[in-house]
Amino acid sequence: MTADATSALVEDRQPAAGPRVRKRSAYPRYLAGKVAGAAVSLLAVLVTSFFLFRLIPGDPVKTMTGGRQVSAEQLAAYREEFGLDLPLWRQFTDYCGKALTGDFGTSYQFRAPVVDKITEALPNTLLLTGTAFVLYTALGIFLGTRSAWRRGGLGDRVNTGLALTLYSIPSFWLGLLLIIVLSVGIGPLPGLFPTGGMESGGEEGFAYVLDVAHHLVLPVVTLVAVEYGQTLLVTRSALLDEMGSDYLTTARAKGLRDDLVRRRHAVPNALLPTVTLIFINLGRTVAGVILVETVFSWPGLGGLFYQALSVPDLPLVQGLFFVFAAAVILMNTLADLVYPLLDPRVAR
Repeated sequence: MTADATSALVEDRQPAAGPRVRKRSAYPRYLAGKVAGAAVSLLAVLVTSFFLFRLIPGDPVKTMTGGRQVSAEQLAAYREEFGLDLPLWRQFTDYCGKALTGDFGTSYQFRAPVVDKITEALPNTLLLTGTAFVLYTALGIFLGTRSAWRRGGLGDRVNTGLALTLYSIPSFWLGLLLIIVLSVGIGPLPGLFPTGGMESGGEEGFAYVLDVAHHLVLPVVTLVAVEYGQTLLVTRSALLDEMGSDYLTTARAKGLRDDLVRRRHAVPNALLPTVTLIFINLGRTVAGVILVETVFSWPGLGGLFYQALSVPDLPLVQGLFFVFAAAVILMNTLADLVYPLLDPRVAR
């Protein structure tokens, strides 16, 4: 064979440069598109939050005076202090300009920067939602895999039925029910847990940790009971789709134990939709904890949002609404960015 023929054969066996470049550039383009979409969504939330809460009836300045007799001059001074005397378009431009720099204004009722109030309450919300998120995700994946692997059995029917029932129950109603049964007590059953709050007060060190954990039980149980069902159902459905695959039949034919086939082969491939759901649920749990925190008087972002709505404290409501929406958008974007790493076909 001549040197030219050998060179031509080598070139034919080498993949063309064009497709490889396109394959490498697919994910950056995908990444840029998702990040740009998230940025546009955040801007839309910023605009929406300004106009949406101005539809709430009531005068924030009169609410702040607590029903006291206040002169017109004092009301005008309050409105000037908080910029409520400016035209709506001027309030909007000032709000957007400051919000883009991280300044959401000053709370009407607390007379403190909105960012400071959010920063103060955020750790409490993360403690509650983080604990519940870990528990209901682990519980949903575990029960979902077992239900799918033994589909049609008694355990599958019980798990699926209970998950659907709890998933359909409003979180605030379940929370109130738990307070009545386990906090107040019914008949001979004494109250075992606090009715609300985050701490009893006066505790220090390890006793303080136990006190907070004691207050944390009922709100966490409420969130876990309502949220785990979705993870269970998605995991179960994804695993059922994988169970008919040829590679699982081949693994069994090679003599691998059923438990090993499930743990090493079926479950990892079935978790792709669940991974996406995990990110979405994380953002949704942070945004959807308002009712649970209000029912249990938990001093987090949800309780703060409820207090702000009652005034209405427009800067605080707008700032919290932006945080809740940003959490959902951020988690959805992270799910979109992680999914192609698990399944490269998504970014093509």
